[in-house]
Amino acid sequence: MERSFAAEIELLKLGEGEVFHGEGILAVTKALLQSGVSYVGGYQGAPVSHLLDVMVQAKDDMAALGVHVEACTNEASAAAMLGASIMYPVRGAVTWKSIVGTNVAADALSNLASPGVKGGALIIVGEDYGEGASVIQERTHAYALKSTLWLMDPRPNLPTIVRCVEKAFELSEASNTPVIMELRIRACHVQGSFVAKNNVAPAISTRNRLAEPAPHNYETLAHPPVTYGQEKKKYDQRMPAARKFILEAGLNERFDGRHGDVGIIVQGGITNSLIRAMQEIGLADAEGRPDIPMLVLNVVNPLVPEEITGFAAGKRAIIVMEEGQPEYLEHEIGSILRRADLNTRLHGKDMLPMAGEYTSEVMLAGLAKFLKAEVPALSNLGDGGYAEEIADLRARAVALLGGHAPPRPPTFCTGCPERPFFSALKLATKETGMVHVSADIGCHAFGTFAPFSFGNSILGYGMSLASSAGVTSFSGRRPIAIMGDGGFWHNGLLSGVTSRLLNKSDGVLVVMKNGYTSATGTQDLVSSPAAGAKLAAAEKSATASERTIENTLAGIGVKWLKTVHTYRVSEMKAALQDAITSPEKGLKVIVAEGECQLERQRRIRPLRAAALEKGERVVRTRYGVDDETCTGDHSCIRLSGCPTLTVKTSTDPLKTDPVAHVTNGCVGCGLCGENAHAATLCPSFYRAEIISNPGPFERLMGRLRGWFTGIKQVAA
Repeated sequence: MERSFAAEIELLKLGEGEVFHGEGILAVTKALLQSGVSYVGGYQGAPVSHLLDVMVQAKDDMAALGVHVEACTNEASAAAMLGASIMYPVRGAVTWKSIVGTNVAADALSNLASPGVKGGALIIVGEDYGEGASVIQERTHAYALKSTLWLMDPRPNLPTIVRCVEKAFELSEASNTPVIMELRIRACHVQGSFVAKNNVAPAISTRNRLAEPAPHNYETLAHPPVTYGQEKKKYDQRMPAARKFILEAGLNERFDGRHGDVGIIVQGGITNSLIRAMQEIGLADAEGRPDIPMLVLNVVNPLVPEEITGFAAGKRAIIVMEEGQPEYLEHEIGSILRRADLNTRLHGKDMLPMAGEYTSEVMLAGLAKFLKAEVPALSNLGDGGYAEEIADLRARAVALLGGHAPPRPPTFCTGCPERPFFSALKLATKETGMVHVSADIGCHAFGTFAPFSFGNSILGYGMSLASSAGVTSFSGRRPIAIMGDGGFWHNGLLSGVTSRLLNKSDGVLVVMKNGYTSATGTQDLVSSPAAGAKLAAAEKSATASERTIENTLAGIGVKWLKTVHTYRVSEMKAALQDAITSPEKGLKVIVAEGECQLERQRRIRPLRAAALEKGERVVRTRYGVDDETCTGDHSCIRLSGCPTLTVKTSTDPLKTDPVAHVTNGCVGCGLCGENAHAATLCPSFYRAEIISNPGPFERLMGRLRGWFTGIKQVAA
């Protein structure tokens, strides 16, 4: 049973005058419907997965409006959907995660931006930047500049975000240019409210189809020789039209302050953090009204020169708050000021870090430097002792903890089927010797952390096999590439498998077949189990007809192919050793099968709860460790890394080392026992069955066992 978004779907139905209460990304989804969008597509990824997940589950409501929703196989296919808006007056929106998704979509985006669009085209990107990010630290801004796409970065405030979504379509149509809206993590998850409007059924939709296609027009193709004229139109026609619309619609926000001889220009997305920093030193009131004039750029590309010069006029100095590098905004604002012959001093990266997340603490330090240099009357404010207070709190925390807190690297979920694979790999390489491991994006990337520490490179989603091609040519031992079933369908099949077959080269590929794109929220894949299979027994293996990955691999010519359930650690270890050492040349593929534990628990927990409520017999498997048998060498922990496998003080006073212990979070996956068997570890693990609502015979046997155990204890 997948997660239900029933409550969120109800919010999408709110009408004129009703108040929406919720988070930012759902407000964006509602704004799309209020804007009369005809089609929505995308590829899931934090922090914007919610948008597509909710719309997919609301397919009946979307169909009633005439909105087409498509979960795409990758970001390139999502971006290509926007081609519908090139020739037709239809509004379309697509979404994906951050710079990594934009990288994949770049080819389609370039070819979309060149001819431009007739209908509004909006790209919603989850800008995953900063310490909480899960990807490489780059900015979408570079793509907006490269391809002349307009880029919005709305202030994290629900009415502002909703208005920006609605105006983004108008901006796109007014300038015939696609618009990117980057939403940072905080913007996606910010809570708030806004007054809703009625959803708008699009004029052209699944319910109102066109009788005839648009006539052929070579001018709308991204193909020479018309591409030369299209490039000229970008700057001669589209950009002036965009700047005119931005100014007239008031998309950027200006806040006046009593210290009018200086000013701050800030990206919309980090405005809340800046206001919080200013509140700390008394330069903003409780409602966020600043004492220093601010220009909030909800649109960061293109900038409007007259808006910049109008804000800078009469000011002695300005500081630009721009998160990330390089300083695109600062450079452009500097050029605008110089061309206008304004002598306003410009600060930015000279007082703020070049890279990294601009938290309130970071921005406060930069603001303090700006005040000291440019506003002597306020220099006594400094940072209000904020930095010293934070340093003191950190020092006190270290003292109370007796040292710095140990690092806690992320790890697999309890019972994750990918953990036993890495246990098997660790056991296999003890006999074969270490091998080069090309890691990939996905849950299995947690295998790069302790206690497994496997992974020599991560080059992109589904790129692991392709990235090991060079290593194969000179490595003395056959390298292994690991990717998930999500990565396999996203990119791995074409960039890795077919390339390896084309070149008739050697290598080992492991496909982690857990049934879903689990790392982004367990969305369905083309190889996900059918609805009926999801309701079947948890340990049921897929039938041959359902094994889409295996059928695809066999169909394109993979000869060496094995499917092994990940929890059969001994079998997996043997398969890995065979793949690494086999004298047979060519690509060898192991499909490591095991259903995502989150999906398994979502399915079986409601069934178990329903059975308990009816008084039916329910059996739950648990594993534990016998204190008396455990020697305390903890090799089981080093082979597993399961969050429920930990240590505790031994009850035996003669044992000085803590013993292994299984907490109540155990889901009964059995990995600890499998590892003990495969690695010939100590026999301290035991398996227990916890029976709820037992039958009469089981109750009798329970009493007899208790009686017999009591006699033995007395005798001892």
